[in-house]
Amino acid sequence: MTAAQGSLSRRGLLKLLGLTGGGLAAGGWPWNNAAMAQDPPRASALETFTGPGANPHWNSVGPYLTEPQKVPLILLTDRPVQLETPRHYFRTAFTPNDAFYVRWHLDGIPNRVDLKQWRLQVEGNVKKSLALSFSELTDKFKPVSVAAVNQCSGNSRSRLQPRVPGAQWGNGAMGNALWTGVRLREILDLAGVKSGSLQLQFQGLETGQGPAGFGSNLFLKSLDLANPVVDECIVAYLMNGEPLPMLNGFPVRLVVPGYFATYWTKCLTWIRVLDAPDENYWMKTAYRAPDTPRGNTSPEDVKAGKVKTVPLERFPVRSFLISPDESSKIPAGLGIMLRGIAFSGHGRVNRVEVSDDGGKTWGEATLGEDHGAYSFRTWEAPWKAKSPGRYSLAVRATDEKKNTQPDEAVWNPGGYLWNRIERQELVVGNAS
Repeated sequence: MTAAQGSLSRRGLLKLLGLTGGGLAAGGWPWNNAAMAQDPPRASALETFTGPGANPHWNSVGPYLTEPQKVPLILLTDRPVQLETPRHYFRTAFTPNDAFYVRWHLDGIPNRVDLKQWRLQVEGNVKKSLALSFSELTDKFKPVSVAAVNQCSGNSRSRLQPRVPGAQWGNGAMGNALWTGVRLREILDLAGVKSGSLQLQFQGLETGQGPAGFGSNLFLKSLDLANPVVDECIVAYLMNGEPLPMLNGFPVRLVVPGYFATYWTKCLTWIRVLDAPDENYWMKTAYRAPDTPRGNTSPEDVKAGKVKTVPLERFPVRSFLISPDESSKIPAGLGIMLRGIAFSGHGRVNRVEVSDDGGKTWGEATLGEDHGAYSFRTWEAPWKAKSPGRYSLAVRATDEKKNTQPDEAVWNPGGYLWNRIERQELVVGNAS
C-alpha cells in the first residue's frame, strides 16, 4: 500500500462530487464516465441455458439491464440487486467503475446519501467513540491507495456440479480498481481499542428481510482484530480516482485486499470493536466453506453431517483468457495474440502459462505491468494454428506463494472457491 499519488484536496474532492455540503442522489452525478472497451448494449440475454449441467458460457445467462451510473450489465436478480460484468470489460487491468459488478444481500439499499448528515461511527470496546464526517476522513488522515480485486464469493458458481442454490454467476462477478482512502488502523488508533477486544464488526446502510428465521435483516461482517489483513484494510472514498458509484458503496466502503467481497462492506457507516465473537447469521451460518483442501466436499458428506466449516477468507489463484473469445472463426496460419488476466488473494501472480494440447505441454505467457500483490495482472502470448480445426486453449496461473491453479473441479454447498483451470475452444480455418 502506497501513498496516493495526486490525491485530491478536500475542495477538489467536493467539487468532483458536485457538492457544497449537501446530499448526493444516485442519478445526480455531474460527470460522464466513459466506459472502456464498451460493446454496443444488447437487449436480450447473452446465451440461453437452463442446466442441469454446468454453465458452458463465460458469463452468466440473463438480460442486460442499465442501472444509474452503470453501463448495461447482466441481471441475475433485482431484489437484492445482482449484476454481472460482461467479459469484454476485463481486457484491461482496471475495471471501469460503470461496468463494475454489483452484489447486495438485502433489498433495502440506499439510493441517496446526505453527506451533511452522514457519519462514520466507531463504537464498542473503544476509549473514545467517533463520528467522523466525510470531510474529516479526507482532511485528517493521509490518503493511501491500493489496487485490489473485489471478487464475489460465488463467482463462477454456475460451474459446479451438481448445481447448488444461489446466484448462478458466470465468471464476471469480479473487478479490479485502484482504491483510495484511509487506513483502517489509523481510524482504530484514533478511537483507542481497549484491551480484551477480539473482533471488528462492520455495517453499512443495507437493510431488509434476509433468510427467514435467522434475524438477518442487517448485513454484518467481522474480522479478527489480530488478523494481519486489518493492517492492509482501507476505508475507501475513491475508486479509480472517482467517487464510488452508489451501487458499489458510496460514500465509503471497506477494502480488504485479497479477501472475498463479503467483507468489503458497502456504504460503511458503523465500525464496532467487539470483546466477544460475532455470531450473527452472516458470520456463523453464511459464507462458510468446508475445512478441507480447496473447500472441497461431496453432497453425501454434507447430508451425513460430516462437514466442518470455516469462514471464507482469501480467494484462490485464478486466470482467464479474455480475447479472443469463441464468437468468430480464426483463419488458419494467422498469428494472433492471446490476452487475459490473472490474480490471487495470496499474493502477486508471477507466472501464467498457456496450453493448446489439453494441458500436455505449457508455454509461458508474458506478464503485464505489476500494479500490486492483489491486482489483476494482464498477460499475453502469441499463438498460431497451422491447420484448420478446433483447439482447446487452457490457461493457468501461479502466485508468489507457489499456489498454482489445479485442473480438478471443486464442490461445496455454498458454491465457493472455484478456481479450476479455464478452457476456451477456438475454431480455426474451415472447421465446422
